[in-house]
Amino acid sequence: MDIVTPLRKLRVRPVMALWKRSLARLLSYYEAKRGPIITFFPKLFLFFTVLNIGCYWLALLTAYPEEAFGDERVHYLLLQFPVGILGALFDSLSFFITVWIAKRALKTTSLGSYIAHLSVDIVIAIVATWWVLFVFSFSGWLISLVQHSPESLVGRADKYEARIVAAVTNPTDRSSIKNIYFGIVVGISAMLPTFTHLFLSLQAIGIYLRKYAQRWRIG
Repeated sequence: MDIVTPLRKLRVRPVMALWKRSLARLLSYYEAKRGPIITFFPKLFLFFTVLNIGCYWLALLTAYPEEAFGDERVHYLLLQFPVGILGALFDSLSFFITVWIAKRALKTTSLGSYIAHLSVDIVIAIVATWWVLFVFSFSGWLISLVQHSPESLVGRADKYEARIVAAVTNPTDRSSIKNIYFGIVVGISAMLPTFTHLFLSLQAIGIYLRKYAQRWRIG
């Protein structure tokens, strides 16, 4: 059957209902499995720490392998710990904000209000970009103290900020592409809520189209 036919009949409210139903099931599963906050938070924090360290090495080894194995390899080896811990702190706190927003979104009745609530996750992802800037600036400065080669915290912040500016003003430059790629991979954990909502929305559309296609064949 031509997929164009059900696409033309796509209705927003049924899709939103399916989307909200999937989100409600996900939240119910979370509430059932979470347990007490006092035991859940350390597990969540550890998960994000490991995830951030893993993303850090994936980004470093694929974007800057020469630096990972170069003269400053000890610096990058030590850098993973504050990067992982500070990144996990942001991700863990934003996780609870995301859950709170999702619960409020389920109480909405209009599509606009529902989307507006979930769009806050995009704002969190944008804020995470500046948090990553701070994390790398602070972590690099901290490691420089450990290695007895102190650097200026402001100087390191200016260095990373210059890379962001260069990536925005000249995104097709080879170094900018590498920096953008590095930032995206390192920030994967902050984008998980957005990816989750995108998956649930596409899943809802897929379920709706399958159900409509079945009715269309029968009719």
